[in-house]
Amino acid sequence: MTIWCEFEVWPNWDPLDDNSDVIVTLEDGSRWGATFVTYRNVETLVAKNRQTGECLSGRYLDISHLVLVEALTRPLIEAVVEDILQAETLEPCFARLTDAVDKEAGLHL
Repeated sequence: MTIWCEFEVWPNWDPLDDNSDVIVTLEDGSRWGATFVTYRNVETLVAKNRQTGECLSGRYLDISHLVLVEALTRPLIEAVVEDILQAETLEPCFARLTDAVDKEAGLHL
C-alpha cells in the first residue's frame, strides 16, 4: 500500500489548520481518494464562507469523502488509513478513483 498526501508537495501548510487530498493505492492496484480536513480548518472554511457567501454564507459545508483529523501529518494520516482499513470502512470514507477521474483532476500518479 502507498499513500500520497497532496500537502507534501506544497511549499508550506499549516498542519493544524488546512485540508488536503489523500490517495491510497492498495496492493491490488485500486486507488482511493478522500479529503482530510483538520478540525480547526472546518472553522476557518465556515468563516471564509460567511464572508464570501458560499454555502449559504457558511450555514453548511459540503466536502465529499471527508475525513476529519486532528492534524495533517504523515504519521497521523498513515495511522488513520490503517485504522480505516482494519475497520473495513474504506469504501464509505474514500471514493474509488479511476484513470478518467485522475485525468480530470489533473493527477498524474
